[in-house]
Amino acid sequence: MTVIESVHTSHDATFVERGGRRVVDHYGRPARTHAAVRRVVGVCEMGYGIVEVTGDDRVDFVDNAVSNRVPPDDGQGCYALLLDPQGAIETDMYVYNAGERLLVFCSPARAAPVAEDWREKTFIQDVEIRVATDDFGVFGVHGPKATEKIASVLNKAASPETPLSFVRGSMADSGVTVVRGDGLAGEEGYEVICAADAAEDVFDTLENRGMNAAPFGYRTWETLTLEAGTPLFDTELEGEIPNVVGIRNALDFEKGCYVGQEVVSRVENRGQPSRRLVGLTVETVPEAGAAVFAGDSAVGEVTRAAESPTREEPIALALVEFDADRSDLTVRVDGEEVTAAGAALPFVDGSDASARLPAYPDS
Repeated sequence: MTVIESVHTSHDATFVERGGRRVVDHYGRPARTHAAVRRVVGVCEMGYGIVEVTGDDRVDFVDNAVSNRVPPDDGQGCYALLLDPQGAIETDMYVYNAGERLLVFCSPARAAPVAEDWREKTFIQDVEIRVATDDFGVFGVHGPKATEKIASVLNKAASPETPLSFVRGSMADSGVTVVRGDGLAGEEGYEVICAADAAEDVFDTLENRGMNAAPFGYRTWETLTLEAGTPLFDTELEGEIPNVVGIRNALDFEKGCYVGQEVVSRVENRGQPSRRLVGLTVETVPEAGAAVFAGDSAVGEVTRAAESPTREEPIALALVEFDADRSDLTVRVDGEEVTAAGAALPFVDGSDASARLPAYPDS
């Protein structure tokens, strides 16, 4: 559930569920809003699930559970994965060291299962774990003017410069934490975190005070991230081997027991995974799961597709055989094969590059 539904309703929002949480789909004319974010800046309420981890052993406990090193210092964060014993992605997450607690941001559908699983593994460690989703409002601020936007309303702190680092300050009369983003929309980006009871005032500040920001919903978020070549949990990452979807920034290969031997051997030996995530331009927008053909052979399937507001043509991400010939592709749409072509990622160059842009040994 959004923490400021009445505010979104007053903006004529249409709602949708993502990961079991009700979020804004759009406010009308999402393509126009998309263009406003690409040109200037926009603000979106993000529908994370949040897990809070406290206790003296909190850093070591979470560090031992995830694929990347958890920062030991206050003010720092990391992107990490939870992997099953075969090395497939169960959950992706951001872990922020907030001093006396760690805050774990993940898909809203995964917060409760992660908390339950971790509570079962605490043994004699000094760790307490709870789902804290309802305690916070989280707003994404994205666009080439995002830094100027944050600077125009953030008091008592300067905008953080390093991806996934954060500062504490205030906006109007509300305390906030501002995290520098990792470019998922292909633009400069920040996330502004506040107490749930301050969310309405903070959203109003982000939208209307200082430099104005266009409010946008998840439909625009999905086209922005698609144009940026960013794989998302629900569509590209869940159940996949990280090397297949090109996720390298979330893996610390010194922690091989947590990333799975298949991942370690394929990347450290510069071997090729069986499939790869690629960009396609298509004559018509296909559905997720649409078959991709090279000549007469099925070589993969579409994970996500949309009409690109920036390129003004259909684009898609697809998982295909690693060595598939991408010079002669078709995609099945409504029972017919339509022409497709391989496209370099990102589809659109913005003011920042996505940290999840797929990268492979031959890249």
